[in-house]
Amino acid sequence: MKLRAIPSALVVVDGTDLHHDLIGAALALQEIVTEAGIPAARGVGINRFTDPMPATAEADVYVLYLSGPRFDESQQRALAALVAEGKGLVVVHASNLFGLGPGGVDADRTAIDLVGSRYLSHGDAGSEGRFDVRVHPGHPVTRHLGDFAIDDEYYLIDLVDGLDILAERDTSRGPEPVAYAHSHGAGRVCYTALGHDARAWGNPWFRQLLRQCVLWAAGIADEDIASWSTRWPLGNGRTIGNSS
Repeated sequence: MKLRAIPSALVVVDGTDLHHDLIGAALALQEIVTEAGIPAARGVGINRFTDPMPATAEADVYVLYLSGPRFDESQQRALAALVAEGKGLVVVHASNLFGLGPGGVDADRTAIDLVGSRYLSHGDAGSEGRFDVRVHPGHPVTRHLGDFAIDDEYYLIDLVDGLDILAERDTSRGPEPVAYAHSHGAGRVCYTALGHDARAWGNPWFRQLLRQCVLWAAGIADEDIASWSTRWPLGNGRTIGNSS
């Protein structure tokens, strides 16, 4: 039986890619989620969704930071079922490295359909740098955000149909989504390609984007997201409603 009256989150990290700081990500993402007013725990390992232990079963939102783990198909199906039943899912950066294992795309099809995308490449502009993020207004995740710049890793991703694009950056092949949201059954899914390392985790606009992703995925009412998520400043003396 859940004892909390408000939603809770579980930050899950896993992977073998030495280019991603799993420990740093776990600590930073837990802090950001807690800033949103949602209690957050940390966990290591993606093999937790079939017959889940209480820490996994009782969480209302899963925040994933993965870097190339083998995502067993039974675990994919179990996570998809949990979200379809009403759990929230927030997927960060390299957590969509699907289709790269022995079974290819077919082995990760459930995860691709659940998350909504898979990583393709860094593109033709190098692997990382500073770029502008153009925010689409109107969705609860972006309602209190404006365009911003960030130092981060470049991603090109392949998208499934039916997504609400929340933010983009410009590339040589045209606008490239860096954040989107969609529903999966009774649950909500939000993905951002941003968030490679501490440069991004410390960016106040990224932090605000992630907080609002978590609040929306947790099912917080749209009209309440502002009161939950505006308590933290955007940096340089700026706050939501006074961000110039």
